[in-house]
Parts: sequence; C-alpha cells; structure tokens
Amino acid sequence: MATAIVGVRKMIGEMLLERGVISEEDLRNALVLQKERREKIGRILIDLGCVAERDVVAALGEQLNVELFQGDYPVVPIEPTILPYRFLRAFQTVVVHREDNVLSLVMADPLDHETQAAIRLRAGCDLKVFMAAESEIAAQLERLYGDAEQAEDLSIETLADGAGDDVEQLRDLASEAPVIRMVNLVLSRAVESEASDIHLEPFEKELRLRYRINGLLQVVDSPPNQLRAAIVSRIKLMAKLNIAERRLPQDGRIKLKVSGREIDFRVSTLPTMYGESVVMRILDKSNSALLDLRRLGFPADLYPRVCEMTSKPHGIFLVTGPTGSGKTTTLYSALRRINLTERKIITIEDPVEYQMDGINQIQVNPQIGLTFATGLRHIVRQDPDIIMVGEIRDRETAEIAVRSALTGHLVFSTLHTNDAPSAVTRLVDMGVEDYLLGSSLIGVLAQRLVRVICPECKSPDVAPTASLMDAGFSVGDDARIELYRGAGCPNCEHTGYKGRAGIFELLEINDSLRRLILTNPDSNVLKAEAVRNGMRTLKDDGWSKVLSGLTTADEVLRVTQEI
Repeated sequence: MATAIVGVRKMIGEMLLERGVISEEDLRNALVLQKERREKIGRILIDLGCVAERDVVAALGEQLNVELFQGDYPVVPIEPTILPYRFLRAFQTVVVHREDNVLSLVMADPLDHETQAAIRLRAGCDLKVFMAAESEIAAQLERLYGDAEQAEDLSIETLADGAGDDVEQLRDLASEAPVIRMVNLVLSRAVESEASDIHLEPFEKELRLRYRINGLLQVVDSPPNQLRAAIVSRIKLMAKLNIAERRLPQDGRIKLKVSGREIDFRVSTLPTMYGESVVMRILDKSNSALLDLRRLGFPADLYPRVCEMTSKPHGIFLVTGPTGSGKTTTLYSALRRINLTERKIITIEDPVEYQMDGINQIQVNPQIGLTFATGLRHIVRQDPDIIMVGEIRDRETAEIAVRSALTGHLVFSTLHTNDAPSAVTRLVDMGVEDYLLGSSLIGVLAQRLVRVICPECKSPDVAPTASLMDAGFSVGDDARIELYRGAGCPNCEHTGYKGRAGIFELLEINDSLRRLILTNPDSNVLKAEAVRNGMRTLKDDGWSKVLSGLTTADEVLRVTQEI
C-alpha cells in the first residue's frame, strides 16, 4: 500500500465507494477500525478483504494524476551499478526502462520527491514516474535480483574499475550470484519466448541483447554494460571455453534443463572492437514434435511424395535454402521416420544439432583433418544404408556423396541455393559430372519458413489484386481479395504472428529432367521444365498458404524475394 495515502484517506475511501468497489458499510467499518489502528484507510480496507490492493493504487493514481504501470517489467535489472537492490528495496522502486536521457520508474509512493531527486542525481537523467502496488514492486524486485542480500554491487563496481583484464578475478566475478542469476534469466527467458538464437553484442556504450523469434531479431532489455566481461565469462565457463582467450573465436555447447525441458545451447564467441560477441543457438531436445514430417507444413499432395523419395534404397536427396530455413529439421524428420533397427544410419555434421538414438553421428573437426570429405570417405567403409552429410560445400564432398548414392547408399544433404533447380546447376558448377548427377539425384526440396498469423488476433484484410499481381502472385479476376492479418496482441508480443510453418518447392527428377541435366542447362531452363511437369514453386506454395489464412502475402514475399 503506497505511503502517499496520508492526507487523502477520506477521498480515497469516497473514490472507492463511488466506483462500487466497496460498500458504505465497508467504509464505515474501516473508519471505526482506523481510530484504533491509526493506519491508512486503504491498508485497512485491504486487510479487511474489502478491496484488492491494485484497486486502491488505481484510485490513488487517479487522485494524484500518476499513471498506473501497465507495461512489461524488464528481463534483467537496469542500471544495477547506479541503483543497487538495497536502494530500490528501501524506497520501493523498480527501474523499468531507459531510453536516451529518460529513466522510467515504478514507485509505490510517487510523491517521494526526495528519492526521485536522489535517483535523478545518481543516474544523471530525467525521470518518468509510474506507480504500482507495494506487493507488485516487491515481487518484481525479487524476480530480478533473487536472493537480494547477495546482490551486492561491490563485485559490479570491482569489474567496472578495470578488473576485467585479470583472468582469475574475471572467473570469480563470473561465479558471483548476481551474474549467475542474470545469465540464467537471459537463457530461461529466451526459451520461454520460443527464441531460436540469443545475441549478445558489445558496443561502446551498451551490451545489446536480442532474441531471434520467428526468424526475426527482437531487442530485449539489455544487461548492464559494466557487466559485459563477467557475463561473457560466465557463458564461456558454462560452455567449457577458455575465458583467458579473447582474441580468437571459440565454439562450445551448454546443456541445461529449463522448466523440465532438456535444452542445448550452441555457443559461438567472436572478438569485436568492444569485446566478445556471443551468439547461442537454442536446440530443444525434448521437443520431438519438431521432428515429425507431418507437422512441418507439407501440402497434402507433397507429403507422400517426400516420404516416397526419402524411403528409396539408394540415390541422393537434397534440401536447399538459406541459413535458418529448417533444412536440418526436415532431414532429421525424414531420418526419424526411416530409423529402423535393420538399417544403419550415419551422419556427419557441423555441428551435430539433434541427438537421436539409433543413429551414428559424427561432428567434423577440421583442426585434426576431419572434414566432410574425409569423414564421408571413411563412412562408406562402415557399411551404412543411409548417410546424411550436413552440407555439401566443395567438389570433393559433392563427388563422394554422388558416388556413394550410385553404389547403393541413400544420401541426404543440404545446399544453399535460392530454389530447387539451382541445386542441380550448383553441383555441376562444383565439378560433379552431369551424367553422374542425373543418374543419382532423386529429388531436391527447397524450403523457407514463414511466420504464422496469430490465432488470437487474426482478422480479415482486403488486398487489391493489382498489387498482388505486381508482387508475382497468381490471382484471379476479382478487384480485391479477402485475406487475413494479425492485428497484434499480448499472445504474439504485438507482432501479429505466432510460430512458423514451411513453404516448399519439390523438384522430382524424372526421365525428361534427367535428359535435360545432360545438356548442362541453366537453372531457369530446368525450372521451366519442372513447372511443366507439375512442380509448384515456393511462391505458389506460399500463396496457397496465404489464401488458406495461415500467413500473409508480405511474409511470403519477405522469404522468397531474391537479391
């Protein structure tokens, strides 16, 4: 209950009565009890169970013309070096945002001008003050700082004073409770937000924190800049990396249980001008639903054809697309479907993203000479039935993969091309003989991931046919077409999208295409022939999902437009 109620007790009681929150009898009983307890009328009404604390605070906010805080509280503490926990707890204050030269505060007592003056002096900036209930502020302080008595700002100041260059001191600071808590909060919030990657990027005046959610990076409240070295060191310790080495890139892995789910964080550090940049790829090992071909968004006519191609006794099947388009997930979904005890499956990857029982998985290590090509050369001597090569990057790997397919193995791999026909020309350009490729290639699947319209705020959206035609979509004669769009709501973080689904382009190699491959055509000729044979392009499949209300035309254009 806010201390600012002193002097306005009767008015607060009257306001609650006018709002219908309490009855006249409630107010009379509280006034009688107030003479005995000599406490604020709001607190007495709360203790009597007549009113909720937030209703009293809302009435007080209206009386004082102070806005009740309705926004999101920060993920990590803001300015903990300037405004430590003990100071904030003593004056019942939470720092919720800093932008330019304005610091936003939530206070239980917005009339505490002395505290505001002290904060203004400490932070050296203007203030924007909101108010909230004492219990709400206490809960947020506990969430942000945990065991608050350990959250001394001594270790933070030590680092800010230049201790970052001492490795042992860095190790000690990275083991401090506030730093551990902050890193754990960054990781757990990323998992809760269903992010695929965490980006920690050091700049001159800030350590920027971003989550990649549904394929796009979103800025979240950043950790304090003064803690950058301790936070990065903590992550490197968890990933078993060398914290003394800050001049070279390093890669590692963290395995954690978050909310009962087994999560792998693939960690990459890169030295920059202002410190080490850290990117963590999040791999949810417990989410086996991701590895189900039926749930990846294949059209009804495409799913059985993909299943048939990935069940062949031999040949090579490729998945193409840019980084982050779900290629590995698709291939592992196919492997999971055909992972039987009578088949031996070996994969070679960089790195191993999913760990699956019953499959022999190899991670490349170029430092000791274990590349895709050398590993693949030895894999074929292990009598495998199915081989998965993480990516075909060079001529040697491509040739071994193709020859393995010709000698009775089913080979899966990925390429980075804009569409399915371009994969054929890319392999020929690498040096693979066209007659070998034509004989071994089963099919090529190009894919992208589009954001799905949020079901909670989905609403009709009329689009003019002319603009859709200009964008390359196949539309009818209607002047305007009714589509759908997400308006934005708390369920989707006000983006209008929730989750992702795939759009696909399947190039099925038949006799006419095999003959065409022997003529070494360019990708446009291959694409034209494939379309004549019934291939649906990425944009066409995306448009069908737009018409079904799954996604938007803007989203399909975003992922299919070529440079």
